This record gives sequence, C-alpha cells and structure tokens, in this order.
Amino acid sequence: MLNFDMHIPTRIIFGKDTHKEIGALLKPHAKKVLLHYVGKSIKKSGLYDAVIASLKASNLDFIELGGVVPNPRLSLVQEGIELCKKEGIDLILAVGGGSVIDSAKAIAMGIFYEGDVWEIYEQGKTISAALPVATILTIPAAGSESSSSTVITNEEKQMKLGYGSNHLRPLLSVMNPELFFTLPSNQIANGVADMMSHIFERFFTNTLQTDLTDGLCETTLRTIMKNALLVSADSQNYDAWCQVGFGGTVAHNDLLGLGRDQDWACHGMEHELSAIYDVAHGAGLAVLTPAWMRYVYKSNINMFVQFAVNVMGVQGSYRDPDAIVLEGIARLGEFFKKMGLPATLLELGIDESQLELMAKKATGEAYGSEQPIGGLKKLYWQDVLEIYKLAR
Repeated sequence: MLNFDMHIPTRIIFGKDTHKEIGALLKPHAKKVLLHYVGKSIKKSGLYDAVIASLKASNLDFIELGGVVPNPRLSLVQEGIELCKKEGIDLILAVGGGSVIDSAKAIAMGIFYEGDVWEIYEQGKTISAALPVATILTIPAAGSESSSSTVITNEEKQMKLGYGSNHLRPLLSVMNPELFFTLPSNQIANGVADMMSHIFERFFTNTLQTDLTDGLCETTLRTIMKNALLVSADSQNYDAWCQVGFGGTVAHNDLLGLGRDQDWACHGMEHELSAIYDVAHGAGLAVLTPAWMRYVYKSNINMFVQFAVNVMGVQGSYRDPDAIVLEGIARLGEFFKKMGLPATLLELGIDESQLELMAKKATGEAYGSEQPIGGLKKLYWQDVLEIYKLAR
C-alpha cells in the first residue's frame, strides 16, 4: 500500500427536501451567489423555484448563468468568469449534474487566474485559490459534488481536458434522491457507467496489499449495479436511488483510490470521443471499458480474476484464469446492455475515419510529445488505436 494524504472536506447534506435548505446553508459563507445551471429542466421540475425561494428567504443576493451543456464548454466558463468579476460574486451554486459542477469549478478557479483559464487545463498549472462552490445534485454520475476534479471541453480546439486540485472540492453538496426521479433512462444508464468507471480506474492496479480499498471498490460496484437495475425499472424507487446516488459520490471522492496506483486510461481515451463527436461520457465509457479490459487483462490477470469472481460472480476453475476473466468481461457487457447502453463505437455514430487521430491525441503524439496513458499497462498511441478497433 502506498503513502497517502487524505483530505475530503466536502459536507454532504443528504435526504428528502434537503434542497429547500440551501439558502440557510449558504448564508454563513456568502453575500452574493452565482446560480449556475442548465436551463429548462430545473424550471420544469420546480427545483428552480424552490432554490430561488430558499435564497430569497435567507436574504442572499444572486445572479444567474444558465446554458450549461453536456461536455461543458470553455466559452461559457469564460463568460462566467467575467460575470463573477463584474458582479463581485463570492460563491457559486451549481444546480445540476457533473457538467454544471465542473463548469462552476472552472469559473471558480478562473477568477483568480490572470490569463486564459484553459491554460490551467492545458499546461497543468498549479492554482492557489478558487471561489467556494456549493452544489445541488440532480444527476448522480460524475461524482463532481465532492471530488477535486473538473473536466472542460474547448470546442474550438476539439479538446476535452481534466484538472484536479483540492481547492476545487465543493464546500458543501446537497443530495436529495427525490430529485433523480424524473431522469430519463439514458441519463440513468450513462450516469451508472460513469460512476462504475471511476471505480474501475482506481480498482485495477499493480499495487499490492490493498485489501481494504479492494473490498470497498468491490462492494461499491456490486451495490451500484444491483440498485441501478432497480431504478432503471422504477425511476421513483427512493431507497434504490439512495444507494446509487451516494455510490456515485463514494466512487469519485478519492476514498477508493487511497494508497494505490491508478489507471485512468479509459477516461483519457473517452475524452477524445466526447471532444470530437460530443458523445455522452458514460456511453463512451461503456463502449471502451470492456475493450480496454480485453486488451490489458494479461498484464495483471490476478486483478481481473478477482474482479470477475468478487464483482461479477463468475465461478470456474482457477486453472483456466483466462476463461474466468473473459466471462467476467462478458457479464459486464451484459449488464451495460440491460441498462440500455451502447456496446460499439458504431452505435455511437463513430466510424474509422478519426480513430488514429484520437489515439494520437489521447497520448500526446498528435502534439509532438507522446506520454503513454494508463497505470496497469502503459498504452502508446498504437495500443489506444487497437483498443478503439476492438470497440468497433
């Protein structure tokens, strides 16, 4: 087990009607708030009115910035930065899913940066401050409500990059599972694939003596999968949503990755799909993850046997570990299929024309400085291209 420094300060306010408390929760921390959201969805559901009423009841001044889209755009972030500077905003309230929260985090750190905020993502610059961010979660998926990370798409450059800093962990996050009841089936499925991938990126490691976090990863995966099928069948199953919603938070607040090397190749490969084709992140991960598993599993077959047996329930002879692993991967694919997720790049509308370019972008080869991705097995652009081909 590796050394680690655990700091997960986000306050989680969980349960029914908790979103109605947002004004009182923010009052000690802010005088003027930026309310950041997508648009019609929170107004149609009544959430917008409830949030506004709560802010007004606590005499909090606020302005609004809507218009966030999936794979949140740099252009809106830049608009938000200028708006916050002009209006003297001292806290950002993100009402939505991962895209809204990631956009809010980008604005929060961009306010204190003299140049273009994209330089922080592109050059990995260290930040020393960010505005506090609070969230009301409406889509359990990205785990951004308590994570240190943010991902933004530069639509002009067709690049999607992530950045992480503990300055970006939200001050507090409200999670009322009732707010998930109206999610369409595709968003439920994409969210589940995303949170499962966050666990896979941490679980598949070459680090030894990680029994505790192994077990936490395995239990969280089994819990999410079991309850995801329940909410897929009945979107108003509150108890199942509790398990899925909080599971998404645990999947990405860094607890499950403590003391172990991590991978993150699938996320790197998927970002190229989203950047060029604007596909849903979870859908892209559902396609790429089984292909990645088939390509890399022999690099640490014991880890994949453990996954197949402990998570996917595979039984078989340990004299034939390949068969156990491949059955586990097949069962994962079957689960994704039950959730209504795509299984191939073709289903995502992606042909062969950009595969090599995406592979080279994912590893930096396209920019003249290749850095292999992945922790379990180092992947160069030729490896990534083969995985894309496996996923066709």
